[in-house]
Amino acid sequence: MENIKIEDFLKIEIKVGKVQSCEKIEWSNKLLKLQVDFENETRTIFSGIAKYYQPEDLIGNNYLFVTNLEKRKMGEEFSEGMILAIEDRNGVVSLITPDKEVSSGAVVR
Repeated sequence: MENIKIEDFLKIEIKVGKVQSCEKIEWSNKLLKLQVDFENETRTIFSGIAKYYQPEDLIGNNYLFVTNLEKRKMGEEFSEGMILAIEDRNGVVSLITPDKEVSSGAVVR
Protein backbone atom coordinates (compact mmCIF):
# COMPACT_ATOMS: atom_id res chain seq x y z
CA MET A 1 0.00 0.00 0.00
CA GLU A 2 1.07 3.53 -0.60
CA ASN A 3 1.55 6.01 2.22
CA ILE A 4 -1.12 8.66 2.74
CA LYS A 5 -0.95 12.05 4.34
CA ILE A 6 -2.60 12.73 7.68
CA GLU A 7 -5.02 15.03 5.85
CA ASP A 8 -6.25 12.02 3.85
CA PHE A 9 -6.76 9.92 6.99
CA LEU A 10 -8.65 12.76 8.69
CA LYS A 11 -11.25 12.60 5.90
CA ILE A 12 -12.43 9.23 7.27
CA GLU A 13 -15.21 9.48 9.86
CA ILE A 14 -15.16 6.54 12.27
CA LYS A 15 -17.90 6.27 14.90
CA VAL A 16 -19.06 3.84 17.53
CA GLY A 17 -22.36 2.25 16.61
CA LYS A 18 -24.59 -0.14 18.54
CA VAL A 19 -26.15 -2.98 16.55
CA GLN A 20 -29.91 -2.84 17.10
CA SER A 21 -30.81 -5.73 14.82
CA CYS A 22 -29.05 -8.09 12.45
CA GLU A 23 -30.27 -10.63 9.94
CA LYS A 24 -29.01 -12.96 7.24
CA ILE A 25 -29.83 -11.99 3.68
CA GLU A 26 -31.80 -14.53 1.61
CA TRP A 27 -30.07 -13.67 -1.65
CA SER A 28 -26.50 -13.82 -0.27
CA ASN A 29 -24.61 -16.35 1.83
CA LYS A 30 -21.92 -13.75 2.67
CA LEU A 31 -23.90 -10.72 3.81
CA LEU A 32 -25.49 -9.70 7.07
CA LYS A 33 -27.84 -6.72 7.25
CA LEU A 34 -27.32 -4.61 10.38
CA GLN A 35 -29.44 -1.80 11.77
CA VAL A 36 -26.97 0.37 13.66
CA ASP A 37 -27.70 3.15 16.16
CA PHE A 38 -25.36 6.15 16.05
CA GLU A 39 -27.17 8.09 18.81
CA ASN A 40 -29.06 10.56 16.61
CA GLU A 41 -29.68 8.29 13.62
CA THR A 42 -30.06 4.64 12.66
CA ARG A 43 -28.40 3.32 9.53
CA THR A 44 -28.60 0.14 7.50
CA ILE A 45 -25.18 -1.40 6.96
CA PHE A 46 -24.47 -4.57 5.00
CA SER A 47 -21.33 -6.54 5.79
CA GLY A 48 -19.75 -9.67 4.31
CA ILE A 49 -19.24 -11.33 7.69
CA ALA A 50 -21.97 -14.01 7.66
CA LYS A 51 -19.30 -16.73 7.43
CA TYR A 52 -17.79 -15.55 10.75
CA TYR A 53 -20.71 -14.29 12.86
CA GLN A 54 -24.27 -15.25 13.70
CA PRO A 55 -26.70 -12.31 13.69
CA GLU A 56 -27.76 -12.83 17.31
CA ASP A 57 -24.13 -12.55 18.47
CA LEU A 58 -23.86 -8.96 17.19
CA ILE A 59 -27.09 -7.49 18.56
CA GLY A 60 -26.58 -5.06 21.43
CA ASN A 61 -22.84 -4.72 20.92
CA ASN A 62 -20.80 -1.62 20.03
CA TYR A 63 -18.43 -1.72 17.05
CA LEU A 64 -16.48 0.78 14.98
CA PHE A 65 -17.93 1.92 11.65
CA VAL A 66 -16.81 4.16 8.81
CA THR A 67 -19.80 6.48 8.46
CA ASN A 68 -18.91 8.84 5.62
CA LEU A 69 -18.67 6.41 2.72
CA GLU A 70 -20.96 6.93 -0.24
CA LYS A 71 -24.08 4.76 -0.07
CA ARG A 72 -23.74 1.48 -1.91
CA LYS A 73 -26.65 -0.38 -3.48
CA MET A 74 -27.04 -3.91 -2.13
CA GLY A 75 -29.93 -5.67 -3.81
CA GLU A 76 -32.92 -3.36 -3.42
CA GLU A 77 -31.45 -1.42 -0.47
CA PHE A 78 -28.43 0.71 0.31
CA SER A 79 -25.56 0.18 2.72
CA GLU A 80 -24.78 3.39 4.60
CA GLY A 81 -21.37 2.61 6.07
CA MET A 82 -18.83 -0.10 6.82
CA ILE A 83 -18.10 -2.07 9.96
CA LEU A 84 -14.38 -2.32 10.73
CA ALA A 85 -12.81 -5.75 11.08
CA ILE A 86 -9.39 -7.36 11.31
CA GLU A 87 -8.35 -10.43 9.34
CA ASP A 88 -5.08 -12.03 10.34
CA ARG A 89 -2.82 -14.15 8.13
CA ASN A 90 -4.63 -17.30 9.32
CA GLY A 91 -8.00 -15.99 8.11
CA VAL A 92 -9.32 -15.23 11.61
CA VAL A 93 -11.78 -12.32 11.44
CA SER A 94 -12.48 -10.10 14.44
CA LEU A 95 -14.72 -7.04 14.65
CA ILE A 96 -13.26 -3.94 16.27
CA THR A 97 -15.00 -2.90 19.47
CA PRO A 98 -14.21 -0.31 22.17
CA ASP A 99 -12.59 -1.75 25.29
CA LYS A 100 -14.83 0.40 27.55
CA GLU A 101 -18.51 1.29 27.47
CA VAL A 102 -18.94 4.40 25.30
CA SER A 103 -22.02 6.04 23.88
CA SER A 104 -23.28 5.35 20.37
CA GLY A 105 -22.15 8.02 17.97
CA ALA A 106 -18.84 8.65 19.74
CA VAL A 107 -16.22 9.71 17.19
CA VAL A 108 -12.82 8.03 16.91
CA ARG A 109 -10.06 10.60 17.18
